[in-house]
Amino acid sequence: MKAVVVGGGLGGLTAAIALRLVGWDVVVLERAPEFGEVGAGVGVMPNAMRALAALGLEGEVRRIGTPRVAGGVRDRKGRPLTYVDAARLDHLVAVHRADLHRVLRSALPEACLVTDTDVRSVDDLDADLVVAADGIRSRIRQALFPTMPQPVYVGTTAWRSVTEARFPADLEIGQTLGPGSEFGVLPLGDGRVCWFAATVAPEGGRSDDELGEVRRLVDGWHHPIAEVLDATPPGTVLRHDVHELAAPLPTFVRGRVALLGDAAHAMTPYLGQGACMAFEDAVVLAAACARAGRDVPGALAEYDRQRRPRTQSVARASRMMGRVGHRLRNPVAVALRDAAMRAVPSRVGLRAMDRFLGWVPPDLSPDR
Repeated sequence: MKAVVVGGGLGGLTAAIALRLVGWDVVVLERAPEFGEVGAGVGVMPNAMRALAALGLEGEVRRIGTPRVAGGVRDRKGRPLTYVDAARLDHLVAVHRADLHRVLRSALPEACLVTDTDVRSVDDLDADLVVAADGIRSRIRQALFPTMPQPVYVGTTAWRSVTEARFPADLEIGQTLGPGSEFGVLPLGDGRVCWFAATVAPEGGRSDDELGEVRRLVDGWHHPIAEVLDATPPGTVLRHDVHELAAPLPTFVRGRVALLGDAAHAMTPYLGQGACMAFEDAVVLAAACARAGRDVPGALAEYDRQRRPRTQSVARASRMMGRVGHRLRNPVAVALRDAAMRAVPSRVGLRAMDRFLGWVPPDLSPDR
């Protein structure tokens, strides 16, 4: 059985690895002239770590990712809103996107990775299965669902980068919420720090000095935010407006095609589940194919049955989290939000997240 994966990002490579593990012949087609990943850090949540464990990649991702540290949410003055000790955060790993992409790429033979290939239609692809992992602006999704709305701007612009300097190994994972803005730090295993910032803003804004824009946004916020920005090379700051698929698709499959990752369910980043959902998609798709044998329609029906309700539920929850998170600007609403977060014990908050983080991957054996 042969599969063609369109898109060589994190989700596409993970799908290729998973399908190869269950015996499929796989080719990955990437539009860019070379394989790689642009961006800063990505948080690999416990559910995604289990997906990577099912593919035999957990150990290497942990090696290059966040050391075992505590973390939590603070207000802009540094006062704790929530706090989670290191033992409870053991399964959260942050890695540089480029490093994670390299780990995934190394698990595939070079012969199955094809660059400089622009796929506009699946009709000419010689495969039993086509996996559309071509991102939020998926051409394949648009061709299969021409009447569905395009991704929409959610009202937030975001910046990301990685420090050049190294920070202490015990630097905590942190998210800081301010009125209409937020800032987060994700320490890496080598001492560098991935950071992100976001604020409510009109679409399309740009600056000749994006690092300066972030400095102004978080001016006077608590330690170590200023130090993290001081350690960031100015030319490395990326700025992106945040978009999502606000109109959920009626199905993730059509004929022999399965949509995966952002192509199927691009969501806001407020739960940190975007890439994580793609990893889950890949493992579930491979498991369904392993069980179904040559029955590709049956495998895709099972994939859609499992993945569409879960991913669309996570997308709704992430959208709601943004409304009560950094998007709040009214001082009274911010004060009430902060008071409510302080009042909830961390164990209760973690328990509430179990429906997202507690996912367990299916067995990839054909008879399971």
